[in-house]
Parts: sequence; C-alpha cells; structure tokens
Amino acid sequence: MSDQGKPALEVIQGQIKELDAIFKQASEDLNTVAASERVAKWKLRTIAVVAEHLSREDVKRFAETQPGPSFTNDFLEELSDEIEVYRNCLVSIAAKMKKQQEANPGPP
Repeated sequence: MSDQGKPALEVIQGQIKELDAIFKQASEDLNTVAASERVAKWKLRTIAVVAEHLSREDVKRFAETQPGPSFTNDFLEELSDEIEVYRNCLVSIAAKMKKQQEANPGPP
C-alpha cells in the first residue's frame, strides 16, 4: 500500500473507532438519547474530516447515508442499526480505496 493513501485510511479507521466508542458508552449508560445526539455530532465531524481526505463522490456518499426506519422498540438495537449503517459505508469506502491502491501502487 502506498504511503499516500495511509492517512485517508487511518482517518476512516479513526472515525470507525469513535463510532464504536459511542455505542460502547451507550451500552454501558443505557442512554440512547444522548448516544443518538453524539452520533449526529459525530457524523457532522466525520463529513468535515473525510472531506479533507476523500474524493467528492465518497464524501457525498457518506453525507447522504441515512439509516432506514427501525421498529424494534429496543432503543439500543435501533442505535446499533443506525451505527451499523454509517460503519458499513465507511468500511466500504476504505475497501474501495485499498483496492484502488493495490491496482495503482505508488513508487517503491
């Protein structure tokens, strides 16, 4: 993998870790309302952070990602579903980047 892509991948991995930490804290506090607010703030920060490292197309894709309706009556599960939507989008973008880097390796 080229060094040029490492910062972007590290940024994505860092944002995923932050998202996981939000869910972990929500699981411990059982405060899904506060966690939902943290997820909304996290998403806004993430859009700004990844905009510096990703293509306009990938930033738009992430920014437009929205969880679908959830009717489980289990707030923690609904939060988990919301988080999983964002996580899957970032993991998909990271996988695409890795594939591109492998296809176009930089200088040795």
